[in-house]
Amino acid sequence: MRKILSCEFNMDTACVELSLEDGMLLSIDCTAVENEVANSMYQRSELDWLIYNATLEYVDLVLNGEIKVYLKAVIEYKILG
Repeated sequence: MRKILSCEFNMDTACVELSLEDGMLLSIDCTAVENEVANSMYQRSELDWLIYNATLEYVDLVLNGEIKVYLKAVIEYKILG
């Protein structure tokens, strides 16, 4: 795996921008990711929390294709009644 030199969220573009040691620049469109995997406001909220508080973990989930599994594990639905 390539070494990540920098990883940060750009609020102007709504993208997480990565700089890799081999000179490659990578941009992850967070809005597109949310539109693809998040089906509820709870899932979108969880993704937003990751973007702002654990950006590297967010990138890892997206790049490894495990974001749907993560959302299933952390979002708990309770029926009120």
